[in-house]
Amino acid sequence: MLTVSGVTVRYGGHRALDRLDLTVGRDELFVLLGGSGSGKTTLLRAIGGFVRPESGRIVLDGADLSALPPHKRPVNTMFQSYALFPHMSVASNIGFGLRQQGVSRAETQRRVEEMLALVRLEGFGRRRPSELSGGQQQRVALARSLAPQPRLLLLDEPFSALDEGLRMETRAELVRLRRSLGISFVLVTHDQEEALSVADRIGVMRDGRMAQIGTPVALYEQPADRFVASFLGAANILPCVVGADGVSITLPALDTDVRAARAGTPGPGLLALRAERLRIGWADAPNTLEGVVHEVAYAGEALTVRVRLRDGTRLRVMRELSDGLAAGAVSVGATVRVGWQPEACILLPE
Repeated sequence: MLTVSGVTVRYGGHRALDRLDLTVGRDELFVLLGGSGSGKTTLLRAIGGFVRPESGRIVLDGADLSALPPHKRPVNTMFQSYALFPHMSVASNIGFGLRQQGVSRAETQRRVEEMLALVRLEGFGRRRPSELSGGQQQRVALARSLAPQPRLLLLDEPFSALDEGLRMETRAELVRLRRSLGISFVLVTHDQEEALSVADRIGVMRDGRMAQIGTPVALYEQPADRFVASFLGAANILPCVVGADGVSITLPALDTDVRAARAGTPGPGLLALRAERLRIGWADAPNTLEGVVHEVAYAGEALTVRVRLRDGTRLRVMRELSDGLAAGAVSVGATVRVGWQPEACILLPE
């Protein structure tokens, strides 16, 4: 549905987007994930028409949008601030875009009522934004963006102002709405959990380019390089040498051999290990490393334990506390063995 081809955006001497390519499918929820300065918001603004690329094309349903101003694109943007008009009622806020398009009063009223029902705010039409909670304001902003029936909806960090419980609830609501409406969404976030939980596909951005694009499962299980593995899930990274068979791995700094289940490219490389797939005290595991517990952090549902290995590397291990704290207790200074299955090994290029 959407094709971004070779788009470059420059702010002074800095390239915010560097010959970027992207496709978004029809009815797809595509998430742009990246750190500060990666270019994700600039890309969203370029698609919406708020930033003019110096080169490249942006095509929606076969039509080149590059020369069109924002109000002439079949695209709506929901900004992080929500930008609701404080002097207008909820109904007037939702109907604003329809009135700008010259939609009749009767049709506007019908669509507003439809949007209120869609975001589960029936009976709130006469209220002002100041009379709503943050989550309700967020849903009004979403309803206003959806009312003109755009072919593509752009969302810039839409849940960042909400507390954790409300953020999870609103994310689920967005997924429900997307499925019922059948339009495409492009959502910008720096929250990894948010990206993994809502996306059909994720584009991980770095320095104005796409580091990797794929489904949440593909990116988490098969990151393309060290950056993606470290950014998405904060994997432990260890230098290694992969044997000729692709699954025999030597960790030179630790003088230890381990095995992987999925073959990598023979030669120098990197071994990535997800923290939740490591177990402390698993002495007879297929793969093990010995170290000293350096730090223990309690987070209610899990313990995060940092184990210092012989070469000084700190291995991050997450241990679920399904049976309570006693079952997961471990002491700082204790010597432990960390074990894992060959299936947990992710082999990356050096």
